[in-house]
Amino acid sequence: MASVVISKLESKLDKEVSSLLKKSRLKGFSFDKEKEITYAEFLTDKMLIIAAIRTGIPYSFFDLVQDYTPFSENDWANFLDISTKSLQRYKASDSHHFKPIHSEKIIEMAEVTKMGLEVFGNIEKLKLWLNTPNYALGNLKPIDLLKDSYGKDLVMSELVRINHGILV
Repeated sequence: MASVVISKLESKLDKEVSSLLKKSRLKGFSFDKEKEITYAEFLTDKMLIIAAIRTGIPYSFFDLVQDYTPFSENDWANFLDISTKSLQRYKASDSHHFKPIHSEKIIEMAEVTKMGLEVFGNIEKLKLWLNTPNYALGNLKPIDLLKDSYGKDLVMSELVRINHGILV
């Protein structure tokens, strides 16, 4: 059942990514705006990510990413360093685009989720891992390290080690 929901979300994310990139008007970025880009392809192409960050992530894309990730609205407010009230205001506005600093964080959390799903296979196991103190991360919960890019890098490195069977 959960995989059906994830699959539907991925389909919506694919459409949203294509729409976002077609609307991007950044000079110097060469990519085929006619080609349909999937969400998975987007997350592996740093140039596309840079274009999206600089354009600003629209709330519609964030809303789908928020549904795809294991993070609560409070988690998102903490990661983005904005209030939950602001997030609710953005939702009410049809045309809100996040600033590049927030757009980057949204994409970072999408990357963590993608890697976590590859490692653990489902969102519930990922959520449990994120909320459990981890010896390799100084007995901190991985979710507590995600607020800044250095912490996110530590979490991603730990996910890679787990994926390769290297347990500390």
